[in-house]
Amino acid sequence: MKVYTKTGDKGTTALFGGTRVPKHHIRIESYGTVDELNSHIGLIRDQEINTKYKEVLIHIQDRLFTVGAVLATDPEKAILKNGKERLNIPKISSQNIELLEKEMDSMNEALPQMTHFVLPGGHQTVSFCHIARCVCRRAERLATALNDIETIEPTTLMYLNRLSDYLFVLARKLSYDLQADEVKWIPEKQ
Repeated sequence: MKVYTKTGDKGTTALFGGTRVPKHHIRIESYGTVDELNSHIGLIRDQEINTKYKEVLIHIQDRLFTVGAVLATDPEKAILKNGKERLNIPKISSQNIELLEKEMDSMNEALPQMTHFVLPGGHQTVSFCHIARCVCRRAERLATALNDIETIEPTTLMYLNRLSDYLFVLARKLSYDLQADEVKWIPEKQ
């Protein structure tokens, strides 16, 4: 199988189901940003961090492929006239969301209470988490914009929302584990 198809040379690409859309379509921007997020999470996973975090991050990367598949599917082509699914696209489940919540709760137990916003940084690995969190928020904004045009499974949107929270808590936990400075944001007085 060749990597290049030449079918996108004129600025269009195919969704799952065959519909061709411009490469700047909100649906392409949405799943492209999820792909970018997945790459950033791979970068976090490549750091010297706890094996448990790496296992959760691999699970998240798998789920992000599911999110990407959902976003890359033309909703009009996904369901047959008899109501059955035409394409075998997995879904994000409530259990996927609950896993993120459970992991956040577990990490938060070891962390000091947060009293201020924190400035991103303190350690390279922590900074990678904050970058991933920001990309996740962008993916969520794009997916919600797409949802205004064509409805997306609510669990997909919920997963992206919870994932950005997870990445923030992971950044705080890695700061704690790595004994990195967590700098509080205290606004300057004018």
